[in-house]
Amino acid sequence: MHPEILRELSAQRGRELRDRAHRARLVRMAIRNRRHGRDLPDDDFVVPAIPDYVDGSFRTDRAVGQVTSETGQTPAGHVA
Repeated sequence: MHPEILRELSAQRGRELRDRAHRARLVRMAIRNRRHGRDLPDDDFVVPAIPDYVDGSFRTDRAVGQVTSETGQTPAGHVA
């Protein structure tokens, strides 16, 4: 094989190994920080409610304790 091609392949492998080592170091740092609780947010973030429909509205027509399914049949776990 031509010496210039060998040199380029060697340089490419070196770059790939350095990149891989850098990513592994970042992962180790993230795991260590997470283990020690350093990345926990200090603010009181509240997850907003996700709408049921595309227009942003919520489903309100069903009662909370209603046992029947969409088709009007009782689910298998609630057989009388």
